[in-house]
Amino acid sequence: MSAPPLPAVQTLGLTRSYGSMVALNTLDLTINQGDLFGFIGSNGAGKTTTLRILATFLAPSAGQALVLGHDVVRDADAVRHVIGYMPDFFGVYKDMEVTEYLDFFGACYKIPTAQREKTVNDVLELVGLSEKKGALIGALSRGMQQRLGLARVLIHDPKVLLLDEPASGLDPRARIEMMAILQELQRMGKTIIISSHILSELQTLCNRVAIIERGKLIYAGPVQGVRDHASSGRVIWVKVSSDQDRAIELLKVRPEVSAAESEDGHIKITLVNHDIDHSVIAETLVHGGAKLTELREDELGLEEVFLRVTRGDTQ
Repeated sequence: MSAPPLPAVQTLGLTRSYGSMVALNTLDLTINQGDLFGFIGSNGAGKTTTLRILATFLAPSAGQALVLGHDVVRDADAVRHVIGYMPDFFGVYKDMEVTEYLDFFGACYKIPTAQREKTVNDVLELVGLSEKKGALIGALSRGMQQRLGLARVLIHDPKVLLLDEPASGLDPRARIEMMAILQELQRMGKTIIISSHILSELQTLCNRVAIIERGKLIYAGPVQGVRDHASSGRVIWVKVSSDQDRAIELLKVRPEVSAAESEDGHIKITLVNHDIDHSVIAETLVHGGAKLTELREDELGLEEVFLRVTRGDTQ
């Protein structure tokens, strides 16, 4: 039997303290290769601290962090070769041209001169900046500068991308363009860890998320699972054209239903748990003689989930 694939990132009891303040508290996290992973938390929750440890800029106070099997403390050089780290605020040399800037970083990564021009052109095409090759960086919009920052971390073709708030301060169009680039990078096989407050976009972008508060992990897993974690049971809304009170009575006697009540002309039904198929609702009403005209499931958005599972605590 073949061994399971190596996780892209694994943290074991990862802790970081600043004096008496614990910024990161025994974080256990596994991120699989190929994930587009959303890291969610308020300011001061510990997201940036985690990313800086994974990027080898900050040593943990206790615990261990591995990137593709390399320890971030003992094998820091090996980690730096496989990651691309984009901090939430990064400096750009505004008087340099776009290609000069990327060529400079290509040289830092010891990419041979003969290969650098093609590498620079490839990453510019990937982030949609090919037409800005000769432009001064200072003349680029905020959104274009963010994309240039992404091009810079892609120059050495890293397997794992650590992106701290990559869409912060961008207008809606620039954010959408940035998210489309990240989806393309995932299709290319990159593992992407993205911290963000723009939760509605992470909801459609990421396949897995983690929620962190005051340095402690609250949830890690599929996006759908975080909704299940936040609510006690599935909520179904139905509308009947027949006697609503009779329909509610039919539903209340079902063991799968924990509550059924009238609300805004609809019947709000809470199921006992998330594993119950909501077809049981339709069958109960139809067999009981009720005329069902509408049935829909309450979909919690990631914003609402975040508010439910966190208390708004910061350090």
